[in-house]
Amino acid sequence: MSTRIGVLALQGDTREHLAALRAAGADAVTVRRGSELESVEALVIPGGESTTMSHLLREFELLDPLRSRLADGMPAYGSCAGMILLATEILDAGVAGRDAVPLKALDMTVRRNAFGRQVDSFEEDVAFDGLNDPVHAVFIRAPWVERVGPEVQVLARAAGHVVAVRQGRTLATAFHPEVTGDRRVHALFVDMVTGRA
Repeated sequence: MSTRIGVLALQGDTREHLAALRAAGADAVTVRRGSELESVEALVIPGGESTTMSHLLREFELLDPLRSRLADGMPAYGSCAGMILLATEILDAGVAGRDAVPLKALDMTVRRNAFGRQVDSFEEDVAFDGLNDPVHAVFIRAPWVERVGPEVQVLARAAGHVVAVRQGRTLATAFHPEVTGDRRVHALFVDMVTGRA
């Protein structure tokens, strides 16, 4: 039986993550409500706008249940906005009341939109620890990691900044592997969920 992994489907590139997870052998489903969150073994938080996603997590009454599942050790993978939300601390989190809310699943500090605005988006091949060949990384208004805790493993850097990390069975990238057709990051996450990596 394949592993059931949810993709948070409040905003962002949900379809691409579902396709990438299915290609990696997972049973991938969308998560929009608490009952759906309870039904999955792991969760992917896609890119999008971290402040909007935080607002929607509150609106859909998912914020506390999600924090609770993460605190209990549910594996998670966040790309771009997802990386921001998984952090313990978010710099430039936005206007109070409409700010990005840390889920505190990864012991790190991230800076939102650190690489600049949409016009500053870029692509670069980055060496990724644990993968044989570089990953073609697409950065769109991407964050970077400014601090990592002692348990956090740095997996990739771009332009001198940390852009991929892992802590236990939680993974985060500042870039969007779901848009390139390279399924190795998703395959790594599936392996992490099932205990193979």
